[in-house]
Amino acid sequence: MAEPILYSFRRCPYAMRARMALAISGAPHEHREVVLREKPPEMVEASPKGTVPVLVVEDGTVLEESLDIMHWALCRNDPENWLDRQDEALLAANDGPFKHHLDRYKYATRYDDVDPVEHGAAAVAHLGKLDERLAVSPYLCGERRGYADIAIFPFVRQFANADREWFANQQLENVAAWLDGLTGSDLFAAIMTRHEPWKAT
Repeated sequence: MAEPILYSFRRCPYAMRARMALAISGAPHEHREVVLREKPPEMVEASPKGTVPVLVVEDGTVLEESLDIMHWALCRNDPENWLDRQDEALLAANDGPFKHHLDRYKYATRYDDVDPVEHGAAAVAHLGKLDERLAVSPYLCGERRGYADIAIFPFVRQFANADREWFANQQLENVAAWLDGLTGSDLFAAIMTRHEPWKAT
């Protein structure tokens, strides 16, 4: 294998945070854009669970979790010292309860007997805690963007984008400013470049 291979899907928040870490680290890799309804057999062979992102590194090791991919990339090169700005409790709350409510707010029809209004309110309550934190500093762990920001903001973006007008009226001014800064960054623009779906030649 000439270089690591990343299987990704452009709009997946898990894949976004992995791509952000790979981009800031400058780690060379081959990007393979996946159509989730037509997953390439090469990806499924490497990772039978069939979710993105997946990183296959040079020695054949397969990283199937986005946070593992972030760590792998940043341990190679961490030019902005993102690893110094982590918060395990914030990450656990984001990937656990917040993601739970996000899914049932945005994709309510996929679940039985859920109230999207109730789950939206619960997600806003979680973001209220982030808003209080961001009133103290511009980023979640200080004055500069770090690991926690990059790992969390793609999910907040997904929540906000479900209904931008409604989100704008939720009195989350600090979260909104933080989100706008991260989504407006050159780094985010770079990792959101559109790729044609990959197919083996």
